Amino acid sequence: MHKPSVAELRPVVHPEGVKDRRSGEHWAGRLYMRELSLRVDRHLVNTRVTPNQLTYVMTLAGVLALPALLVPGVGGAVLGVVMVQLYLLLDCVDGEVARWKKQFSLGGVYLDRVGAYLCDAAVLVGLGLRAADLWGGGRIDWLWAFLGTLAALGAILIKAESDLVGVARHQGGLPPVKESASEPRSSGLALARKAAAALKFHRLVLGIEASLLILVLAIADQVRGDLYFTRLGVVVLAAIAVLQTLLHLVSILASSRLK
Repeated sequence: MHKPSVAELRPVVHPEGVKDRRSGEHWAGRLYMRELSLRVDRHLVNTRVTPNQLTYVMTLAGVLALPALLVPGVGGAVLGVVMVQLYLLLDCVDGEVARWKKQFSLGGVYLDRVGAYLCDAAVLVGLGLRAADLWGGGRIDWLWAFLGTLAALGAILIKAESDLVGVARHQGGLPPVKESASEPRSSGLALARKAAAALKFHRLVLGIEASLLILVLAIADQVRGDLYFTRLGVVVLAAIAVLQTLLHLVSILASSRLK
């Protein structure tokens, strides 16, 4: 069976603009994962594997980040990063295989969004359970698990707020929203939005960034000998998630996305 070269694949699966999408392309995809995914595509594009099947496996990888993070210590944090990176790889591959095979479906788009929701939630709930110290032998403090779940809920709501713009516009008979419409009509809110975008603190509640942060916190805890940094991380991410949920809602209502 012929395996296309990377040079043959690239113009088809990476059409112009794919890596430049403002809200649709992760920095890790642009930095390294899109190049790695091309090497994986070669072995899949001429097989019977479908894009939706890859999306199912992608979602499973993201969900498995949760049990991976329940492994104590740095080892569990490393496993969590590995599962999230596998999720990201397959998130690139499924769309690229779809472009090569010209197999597109609304079901695939829907499943991809569900996978994104579940991966973010799995990582943040996993962080909360790590902080609760399930295997420490002492009393389990479920407050940390609650805060991790709160952060997960916030991460999901942020995505839902964006997705519901499309739902509202469709039900109102309006065309899909343009990128320019995301700018708040108020100059003050526009400035605040630009400042938040520059700081990028909101990205910490996304599964990829959160998994890397968890690894850093686990290493710091290993040096200190307790869960201080992991628990601090849970508090910070829960606060960011709640704040960003509210700010994102205000930003949408203050923009032209619903006009």
